[in-house]
Amino acid sequence: MTSDTKPAPHGWIILDKPRGLGSTQAVGAVKRVLREGGYAKTKVGHGGTLDPLAEGVLPIALGEATKLAGRMLNASKIYEFTIKFGEETDTLDTEGEVVERSDHIPDYADVEQVMHSFEGEIEQVPPAYSAIKIDGKRAYARARAGEELEVPKRRVTIHEIAYVAEGEEPDRARWVTLCAHVSKGTYIRSLARDIARALGSVGHVAYLRRTKAGPFTETQAISLDKLNEIANGAQLCDHLLPLEAGLDDIPALSLSQTDAQAVRQGRVVSGMPQPSGLYCATLSGVPIALMEITDGTAKVVRGFNLPDVAE
Repeated sequence: MTSDTKPAPHGWIILDKPRGLGSTQAVGAVKRVLREGGYAKTKVGHGGTLDPLAEGVLPIALGEATKLAGRMLNASKIYEFTIKFGEETDTLDTEGEVVERSDHIPDYADVEQVMHSFEGEIEQVPPAYSAIKIDGKRAYARARAGEELEVPKRRVTIHEIAYVAEGEEPDRARWVTLCAHVSKGTYIRSLARDIARALGSVGHVAYLRRTKAGPFTETQAISLDKLNEIANGAQLCDHLLPLEAGLDDIPALSLSQTDAQAVRQGRVVSGMPQPSGLYCATLSGVPIALMEITDGTAKVVRGFNLPDVAE
């Protein structure tokens, strides 16, 4: 690293991913922006794939925050999505070929009644065009090869579904936009398919936007244009959220200098008065580790090597 090179950053950039950009491409865009902005080589990863045809909140982890990216995969998400009734496609979105049509267009009142029946824990069949593996191979690769797939069901949780908007045609729901708060592993395309079928029709997702991923919301997200400004000298700190922003559901555990030193060395800390559970251990407000306390004994789950506390 030269004297002009800026230190590698640690934290989160929340990207408002545009339609058409893949999650891996988004990570590449952040890497390019940091490189062109004069930052030292930085590890970058995303906190949960968002389909190219979807838009919205994509958490991008930088530096030590990449150690928390896996937690985002397990976090719940909120999506707004539009179901267009009358046609089902093989991909269950606008990209695929129409495989089934129906002349039955449901009433708005029926949509609202049926959609709530999907709330709670349900069994869902993921789309054939998805990244899940079947016999060691991605489902979408096998589907594109023309294979007939039997995709296994999975249990997911739909925490809540709400109405957002509806089509202009009186009484008949040519399309509706809904908002769903869902657990990890939920496919919105499958949810739209199943709602349409439960209404005696067929349908596909015509629009999909993620408005929340774990603790991160669209109000924190920046556009691709804003991201690109960092490459031209804009301040990264204006858009970078701290590492601990990904741990808003975990209580902080303030350590003394002596205990912090033990934690940095991977040793257990005994005699902790806090209840058993997961904590974010800090020294002077700076995260140094995720720790699990069990009956007064704290063990390191994941250590952070942030420059403020590194030896």
